[in-house]
Amino acid sequence: MTIDWANFTPWASLSGGILLGVAAAFFILVNGRVLGISGILGGLLPPKSGDAGWRVAFLLGMLAAPLVYGMLAPAGFVQAPRIDAGFATIVAAGLLVGLGTRYGSGCTSGHGVCGLSRLSPRSVVATLAFMGAGFAMVFMVRHVL
Repeated sequence: MTIDWANFTPWASLSGGILLGVAAAFFILVNGRVLGISGILGGLLPPKSGDAGWRVAFLLGMLAAPLVYGMLAPAGFVQAPRIDAGFATIVAAGLLVGLGTRYGSGCTSGHGVCGLSRLSPRSVVATLAFMGAGFAMVFMVRHVL
């Protein structure tokens, strides 16, 4: 195994993890709800009276944040991510992740960040399952196929 030192970003990753943890803690303290994207999005289908506003605002903020950051950051500071997959692979992966979040009763942010911090046994099992499946898939794609 080798590390791609040119793209190794421990400080940015640590900063992002801290921001996500603080946001999740703040969200549960203020709203009494777990910060899981699939649950927030799923709550809009079908929308409940008086419950849709904060969900839409949250999702719009999540989509707008990288655009605003890209406009405010110094030129050349933000680079487009390199994705080594075709459009069909990305669509299939997104659909499989969506299916998995429905079967697993939550997404990686809900189980991995919020559930583990609450010591939820269901979240421990879910996190081990999706991490194990991800490791196995990467191994298969890179070494078997």
